[in-house]
Amino acid sequence: MKILFSSLGSHGHTYPLIPLAAAARDLGHEVLYVTSAAFGPALERVGVEHLTGGPELGAAFAEATAGLDAEGPREILPEMLARLFGYLLPRGFALDLKPIIADRRPDLVVHEVANPGAGMAAQVAGLPALCHGFGRMWTGDDDLVRHAAGLIAQVADELGAKAPGNDPMLMGNPYLDICPPSVQAPAFLASTERIELRPVPFAEPGELPAWVTEHREPLVYLTLGTAFGDVEVLRTAIGGLAGLGARVLVAAGPTVSTEALGEVPDHVVVLPWVPQADLLPHVDLVVHHGGSGTTMGSFGAGVPQLLLPQGADQFSNAAAVTEGGLGDQLLGEQVTAEAVAEKARRLLADEAVREAARAIAAEVAAMPSPHEVAATLPRYA
Repeated sequence: MKILFSSLGSHGHTYPLIPLAAAARDLGHEVLYVTSAAFGPALERVGVEHLTGGPELGAAFAEATAGLDAEGPREILPEMLARLFGYLLPRGFALDLKPIIADRRPDLVVHEVANPGAGMAAQVAGLPALCHGFGRMWTGDDDLVRHAAGLIAQVADELGAKAPGNDPMLMGNPYLDICPPSVQAPAFLASTERIELRPVPFAEPGELPAWVTEHREPLVYLTLGTAFGDVEVLRTAIGGLAGLGARVLVAAGPTVSTEALGEVPDHVVVLPWVPQADLLPHVDLVVHHGGSGTTMGSFGAGVPQLLLPQGADQFSNAAAVTEGGLGDQLLGEQVTAEAVAEKARRLLADEAVREAARAIAAEVAAMPSPHEVAATLPRYA
């Protein structure tokens, strides 16, 4: 069977799909993956054929926010993000995928949830499709989701497809859900044809510092991910974590230079990047932005979390972690060095939180593996 995967060209949208794509390849299926050029090496490293397609996320974001004054306050409105995710990206992917589908003739399309354009292209070509999630599903009660839904329907109509009124990003397709049911949005659980799929962390290969696996004192991992790095938030968090008597490993990410964070104490190590999938099993606490990849990875590793959400779905993830007794959160002006230290100190000592984290790790481990789900894909073709 020939399967075409497609996702937006960013780490948080591509990496969650790679384990299933690689598993399908392992089982003998021909697997094609359409996304931006930057992810070609990662895909080819796991033996998946990469085809460049779809708008580059940075260029599309610049187009969506073109009316902002570069020298003035850059207030990014929900309408701008809705145009990005509801119009520019879906339309661009749908148009780019049309000739690829006609040429390569896949039997099944797997489109990432934020890439409904690939679902539109499949529908127009008369192909079956599955929608693949990257974390907890957003609810439809915020301005961004409402604005984007209308634009997705508009693009679908323009291209001869039909987007359902309920969860249009799924394009009416069964949903490969990597979010543990206990923390998934209840309304989504009740209304969607779901295929459970274990969230398997994927990262570029790399080596951890030797002391990570040898440490005796608690180890705290701090990251704001690949897209939401903020120098001041990282500095503030480092200031709070530095007084805990723990080792602290900071991943600055691609949007913050390590030099910008200045000097740090000897027990704090700042690196531009770490292989997060390899690191998480050695960590006692993750302090992060609430991105879906880090949240799901922490669930699987059974690690308590302190979330400092910066945007997008991170607030929803932070609420789910807090409500599930799996960690805590600090929002906006609450993020001070003192508050970070207080919350982190409590989470490192709270046995109830650690037990909840172990329980959700067991829930994740019981979910069907990528290879188990890949073996079922022919029934959807």
